[in-house]
Amino acid sequence: MLIREATADDWPHIWPFWHRIVAAAETYSWDPDTSEEEARELWMNPVKQVYVAEDDTGTVVGSAYLTPNYGGPAARIANAGFMVDPDRSGQGIGRALAEHVLAAAKAAGYRGMVFNAVVETNPAVKLWTSLGFRIVGTVPEAFEHPRHGPVGLHIMYKAL
Repeated sequence: MLIREATADDWPHIWPFWHRIVAAAETYSWDPDTSEEEARELWMNPVKQVYVAEDDTGTVVGSAYLTPNYGGPAARIANAGFMVDPDRSGQGIGRALAEHVLAAAKAAGYRGMVFNAVVETNPAVKLWTSLGFRIVGTVPEAFEHPRHGPVGLHIMYKAL
């Protein structure tokens, strides 16, 4: 698997799984009806370092971004987002992207990474904790899950 910086030409390959994941309303707090244009602005924002993961055939199978979570004196704390094509889950793509982004964040001088809203029923919680993230707080019943009803949103942190 190749992980590389994304280009504008990658967006048409990211959008189908981005849309599928957000429309499912199970793991991201973005509006399930986000338009493609709005999604591109959210994900491919120039403030973010965006990456894609390609399989051996050159197919984009996942994407991630790295960005400051805060500004000013707190700008050394990073934030990131990850999406893997649901048809490719369980193949180590998310872990590979996470390891890549964590290394990029450390190399860029970030002191830590925070995830602001991890849905507590998201299977990725297990991945994040295995990579050293810890839950520093949970906002109870903050997310309306389509199958589980109101569930909490974890705030997760890892020192770099």
